[in-house]
Amino acid sequence: MTTSESAVEPRLRARLADGSLTGQWTLDPARSSVGLFNKSMGGLFRVRGTFRELSGRGTIAPDGAATGTLTIASASIDTKNKKRDEHLRSADFLDSATYPDIVFTAQRVAVDSTGATVQGTLSIHGTDRPFTFPAQVSAPGDEVHLDAEVVVDRSDFGITWNRAGMGSMQNTMTIHAVFVRR
Repeated sequence: MTTSESAVEPRLRARLADGSLTGQWTLDPARSSVGLFNKSMGGLFRVRGTFRELSGRGTIAPDGAATGTLTIASASIDTKNKKRDEHLRSADFLDSATYPDIVFTAQRVAVDSTGATVQGTLSIHGTDRPFTFPAQVSAPGDEVHLDAEVVVDRSDFGITWNRAGMGSMQNTMTIHAVFVRR
């Protein structure tokens, strides 16, 4: 955490405690992003992509408890390679026709001196798994920002296609979520 981030954290905790963040929040998809990174062929090739369609909502209770949902349209993956994107949308990977959404539902966001821990359920490819990750959370003005880098093992969700062992099962997702009041 940088010095400027550490200065934000006490203000965030104060705002959670005083109730000024209480209410309903909606994801601003124009200012939010979810990226995907994967290494293939033993790390020789790196694949980067962005999911272009996101939605979400959240609630902050008077006691500071936060919950919410982030929904990613699986067919919106864009790696700047049409053939690869079509394959990622196919039944070999995301099976977007059958499973149009990747959904993370946060049941608890705990803020402490080092950032936040987000606990919830990740649903990919029709499989739900408990999922916890560290994040940075801030509340500049009348917004709430959540930033995280998480590693997802796609085999945990039944996505095991891997021609000749060329693709890594580990995928890194970068999340920048900006929420505004409803």
